[in-house]
Formats: sequence, structure tokens, C-alpha cells
Amino acid sequence: MTPHRPSRLADFFDSYTKDLTADDLQRLFTRDTRDAYKFFTRGRDADAMKRLPWHKRIIAEIRILFLAFSMKLSPARRVVFGSALVLALIGLFNLFRGVGIIEVLRLPFIGSIGVPGPLFRQGTWSLLFAFALMNLLVLLEVADRLSLKNDLEIARDIQQAMLPSGVYSAPGVETVGLSRPANTVGGDFYDILPLEDGRLVITLGDVAGKGSPAALLMALLLAMLRTLVDEKLEPAVLITRLNVQICRHAPGSRFITLFYGVFQPQTGELIYVSAGHMPPLLLRGDGSCERLSDGGISLGMFEHSTYTTGRAVIDPDDLFAVYSDGITEAESPGGIPFDEIGLETALKDNRRDSLSGIGAAVVRAVERHTDERKFADDLTILLMRRTIPAPEGV
Repeated sequence: MTPHRPSRLADFFDSYTKDLTADDLQRLFTRDTRDAYKFFTRGRDADAMKRLPWHKRIIAEIRILFLAFSMKLSPARRVVFGSALVLALIGLFNLFRGVGIIEVLRLPFIGSIGVPGPLFRQGTWSLLFAFALMNLLVLLEVADRLSLKNDLEIARDIQQAMLPSGVYSAPGVETVGLSRPANTVGGDFYDILPLEDGRLVITLGDVAGKGSPAALLMALLLAMLRTLVDEKLEPAVLITRLNVQICRHAPGSRFITLFYGVFQPQTGELIYVSAGHMPPLLLRGDGSCERLSDGGISLGMFEHSTYTTGRAVIDPDDLFAVYSDGITEAESPGGIPFDEIGLETALKDNRRDSLSGIGAAVVRAVERHTDERKFADDLTILLMRRTIPAPEGV
């Protein structure tokens, strides 16, 4: 006798309801539904609603919920949702048979007990309940996503507050950064840190990936970097120690490219380390362009990685640009990347503008190249100029 084997339907049911508990179902129809309702109807006048007769209050509550929910959808989705409701009402009208007694209970020896109400063709009530449950699920999902979106917007504000804003100016130097995440939050960052001896730290990094995971690692890296800067370490030593901390505390699947430079405005000397980052561009006053690439591999790959220091001299008529690969890898509808040539061209065409104007011009050039489609990666650029201090008394 062969042992009994569960049917495929039973296997499917078991896997489909895996980890489901009675508490989950109870929470879905109680707390989750109540929280979603409060989310969509917050701001309503509860006292005014209580003063309405019960039948008018039900109609008012449904109206408020419908408008609050549907108006949070995009215009296209709102139209589709409204069309679905209209089609459902048309179908319900076609199934309507009249008004009569609806049987709600059948007892032995007594017969059926019913209440007056609308009569529909057989199976209509099943469709109505299914339609109501589907709308409940949509309402709960939209409430969850909007709540998450609000949290991400707060995270974006915090992330932006961590980055320097506006143009930084000091005797002999002017610099500005600009970052535009592909999603609400991103993994790109830059920093501008003046040192006590008059030198200036400029750094730009790119965490692999984008969105919330990259943003969390970006915040961790920025905090560790600022702590190490306070220890007054030389660039190569600082990056080596930073790499060790990233290897120990970041997920193994994540790595970070980073450019770290220390600029001396009086002499124009830039001491830097490029940890797997895109080579910054140094546009000379004569129109030539140099790429700075000394350093080592990306952070977080190998704990015992070592890094070398590079040096360059920036003259007053030069323009220095550090950027993330989101700029050069942005593709046109035909799949052609913006590339370093596009960036170099945009910088040369606008190099006489203000630093903020140059940064905005680069972003516009990328937007034109991609035909203003949604960016696939974060865009970040940090620009620096060496300035000639005005004579004293002027």
C-alpha cells in the first residue's frame, strides 16, 4: 500500500499560508485598518462628525475617505481607480433584480428568516465582498507606502543637512558641491572641511548602490571620516584607517569609492588619495585637462589595502572638478553614456561662470543628454577654484 501523498492543491495552500497566524489576520482587520483610516482622514473635524445623524455620518465618512485616498494617487492612477469604481457600479446595476426579502438565516421547523433589501443574481454578493477586500488591501498598501515616503523625505532632509550648503569661500579658495540622488535618498556624499592651519579638506564619495541602504552607509562613512580628520592624519594614513573601519562595520557586499584631498590655498598644492574613484578633472587655464588617479582600490574590499598619495598644483585660472560616476555613466535613450568627454565639454563651456552656475550647467547638460529621463544613479559634483586674495585695504 503506497503512503498517502498530499495533493498539489494542499501543497500550494500550505506554502501560500506559510507563517500566517490568527493574530496576523486579527491585526489586519483591526489595528492596520484603523491606522490606515486615521492616516487618510487626519485633519477632519471629529467633533463636527459626531454631531451628524448616524446615517449622514456614515455617508460623510465614506466621502472623506474616498477623497483623501484617491487624491493621494497620481492623476493617472486616480483616473484608473475612479474608472474601476464606475465599472463596478455598472456591473452591479446589471446584476440587480429588484427589492425583496434577503434570506439571512434558516431554522428547522421555522423556516427562513430574512430582511428586506436589494436582490441580485446568484454570486453577486461574493463579487461584492471580493471587491471590498481588494480595495481594503490597496488602501492598506498605499497607506504603508505613503508613510514610508514621508519617512524617506525626512531622511532626505537629514541627509541634505549633513552636506555643506552653498559656496564655501576662504582666502585663496572657493568651492561648492551639488548632489542629486536618483531616489529620495542616495549614497553619494561630499564634504568641505577647513583645517586650523588654513588648509582645506575636500572629499567626495560614492557608495555602491542607491536608496536607503546606500544612504545609511553614507552616513556611517561620513561620521567616521570626520572623526579621522580631527586626528590630523596624513591623507594616505587616514584613508588606510578608514578602509579598515569600513571592512569591519559595513556589509561585505558593499564597497565605496572615495576621493580625499587636502588643499593649501597659499601655494595651490593639492595632496590627495583616490580610492577607486573616478579620476577628478583639472582644467588648466590653457585649455588642457589633467586626470588625477593616484591612490588605490575602493574602500571596503580588502582590510589590508594600502594607498599612495598624489600631488598636483592648482593655479588661479584652473578649475578642479570631482564627480561621481552617475554623471559620466548617465545614458541617452540610445544607450550612449555622457562620459568624461561630455563632462569636460560642459566644464569648458561654462568655466567663466560662478561655481554654482557651472554645477547647475553640468546637471542641465546631463538632463539634455538623457532626454530628461529619471536618472539611474546619483549625480554629485564638487568644484573648486583657487582665487587671488584682494590686496589689503582694497
